[in-house]
Order: sequence, then structure tokens, then C-alpha cells
Amino acid sequence: MPSTTSLATLASVALLALGLSACSPAATDAASDSSQWACQIQQAPFAYSACAIETSALETSALGDKRHVLQLFWQQPDSTQPLLSFDELLAALPAGQTLSFAMNAGMYNERFAPIGYTVIEGVEKRALNLKSGGGNFHLLPNGVLWWERDGKVQITESQAFSEQLNGGQVQPWYATQSGPMLVIQDQIHPKFNPESQSAKIRNGAGVCRDGRIRFVHSDEPVTFYQFATLFKEYLGCPNALFLDGGVASALYAPSIDRHDKKQMGVMIGLIDSSD
Repeated sequence: MPSTTSLATLASVALLALGLSACSPAATDAASDSSQWACQIQQAPFAYSACAIETSALETSALGDKRHVLQLFWQQPDSTQPLLSFDELLAALPAGQTLSFAMNAGMYNERFAPIGYTVIEGVEKRALNLKSGGGNFHLLPNGVLWWERDGKVQITESQAFSEQLNGGQVQPWYATQSGPMLVIQDQIHPKFNPESQSAKIRNGAGVCRDGRIRFVHSDEPVTFYQFATLFKEYLGCPNALFLDGGVASALYAPSIDRHDKKQMGVMIGLIDSSD
């Protein structure tokens, strides 16, 4: 497992590797034909897989319909039963749609229902959860990954998001709440311990300065501090959110031969609507 020191010393190398293309030959990587999204496998500062999409590819354009659309998925199209797996999600997609990559997108209960704020196509499925409690979700501050119909993806700390929501400043089209926040306004979560020995497989998302949204899955156990440092120092993401870990952490990325066979609640995926 990498130490905190090794994280710092390798930062400049990894930043270069994840630069303008979001897909360098540092390990194993694959890009879409349009180069607007890409998935890759990296080995430094620890082993991880990541998929990135340019924010400009998601935002509504006056020139026409968007080719790439980021969506949340939870239930079967014609029932309240959860999809549970990437295989079921693939089977439920309409003709003409391709799932470029996908990841689990938040914590769930024993019925695979989300425990945090969830909005799908403008419909609130679960209310914002500001309660205190145990577990990673309640390691405050936690946050919300969300976007309106214009496709501009944001990650906002939950209390701040609550104020925006109650003030009518935001109208989420999709949203998922999880926790803890990994990076908040360019600062690592204040409760993360650099000396922690609690290492697990983890996944999360970050909104980054280079205009990309990154979805990262650690391929070896890491601590919260190490995972947050990846987003802050290596990927340049001022805001990043932990989605889940352990047996609940899953990635679908066929361009890098990744298709995890796990059950989960809400999923996030990039849909390519081209013919």
C-alpha cells in the first residue's frame, strides 16, 4: 500500500499523466472515437481505474441534441424493482443507446434503496438526508453530486445544497447524495487522518479544474486520506465525493475490459445516443 509520502512525491508525474487528454499511455487506457470521454488504468500513486468526460460534452448546446448524456439509474423501467446490476441496466437500455461506462452511485439500504437524496429525471425519489448517525455516509460533511437539465455537473456539500434547494436556486434533474465528501473547496475532508491504516477498495467522483468529471475506482485498498489526495493533488478536483467502498464498489468500462458483477442501488452511467 502506498504511503502518504509516496503520494506527495509522485504527484507531479500523475498530474502529467492525467493531463489534457485524460487518457495517457502511463498504463492501460482507451478513448472514445470523439475523444470527449476516456477510461484508463493507472498504477500511480496506487492502482486505480478512472473514466472521465468533458463537461462541455454534457452541457446543452444550441447546435443540437447532445450525443453524450450522464444519467442516474435505479429501478426497472416499468416497475419499482431495483435494477441491481450492470447487466440489468444494459438489458433495460432503449434501442440506439450505448452504455459507455458506469459506476455505483451512492449508498443503499437492505432493499437496495438509496439512503440519501436522489432525483431521477426531475423526480425526487428520496429526500435530502441531513440526519446525524454512524457510518461513512454520516462522516460529515457529506455531499450531493447533481446536475440540472443543462447538464452542468456539480458536487456540493449537503448543508450548502440544502440552502440552495430551499431557496429555489437549483432544480436538479439528476442528483445522488453520498458521503463523506473527499475534497471540499480544495481542502481534504478535515476528519481524514493521514496516518490511518483503514484501507479499503473505494470509488468516488470529482469535478476537476481541467473541465472534466472523473469517476475513479481504486483497484487496491487505500485509506480515505490517500483517496482524497488522489483527487486533490493528482487529478486537480476542488470538489470530490466518496460514493461507496468494499463489496459495493463497482465499475463498468468495456473500453478497458472492466465489467464488475456486483449488486448495487443507484448507478451512474454515460449514455452514447449516436447510431
